[in-house]
Amino acid sequence: MNTNPYHSLLNHLANCRDSAAIDELFRALLTDKEQFEIANRIRIFDLLERGVTQREISEQLGVGIATVSRGAKAMQSHDVSALLKTHRENMPSDQA
Repeated sequence: MNTNPYHSLLNHLANCRDSAAIDELFRALLTDKEQFEIANRIRIFDLLERGVTQREISEQLGVGIATVSRGAKAMQSHDVSALLKTHRENMPSDQA
């Protein structure tokens, strides 16, 4: 049994069979606000990757510039480009 809570979470996510199962797990684990904040972080990554300015992202998502800056800093620290590409490829064309 893994005693590291973060690794336990990753194992649970890895065992989810589809996005509906992940959604169910997130709804059980996270408040609506936490879910929204995680989703916004992903949107920030995606918009930064597309070359949208931080100020435009702040205005578009209705978040503070500091929130966008933290997302930009996280992107510099972690290579999420490949994950974003995969995410965009799997999105319906009207959402990409």
